[in-house]
Amino acid sequence: MSTSARYPGPLSLAEAKSKLVLTPLEDSRFHRDGPRANVEYRDLGMAVASDGRISARHIRAIQPFGEETGWHWHDMTAHFVYVLRGWVEFRFDGVTESVTVVAGSCLSQPAGVAHNVIGQSDDLELIEINMPADYVTLEMPSLSGRGSTQAR
Repeated sequence: MSTSARYPGPLSLAEAKSKLVLTPLEDSRFHRDGPRANVEYRDLGMAVASDGRISARHIRAIQPFGEETGWHWHDMTAHFVYVLRGWVEFRFDGVTESVTVVAGSCLSQPAGVAHNVIGQSDDLELIEINMPADYVTLEMPSLSGRGSTQAR
């Protein structure tokens, strides 16, 4: 760990590199406005705090996992998943085995790599952190039907 600061400080609140934002549970309800029908989402306020450089969502299952998400990728520069409860299982293009993330584990999902969510527990609950906050998800129909894929 470095012992020198990246910039002169301490900073005043007006000069802070991010905003002071508190997102209490009671003020930030879960909603179903998201890409997956079997989960609900809660914005944790990080996009506002970071001027869009990062986002964080609390995601939890609301019904049993019905089918794989299908192969897709996100135009992100970083993508992290921290599982609070249950488990989630992925396939990643270029990785032979599936990757299962269990409660208490954190996954650095390789940003920009095609993946498929192939299973999850009925009690799944996780925090997802993305950089940047706004991104596009693109489906990969050409990979559909592939189990594990080999590195190219």
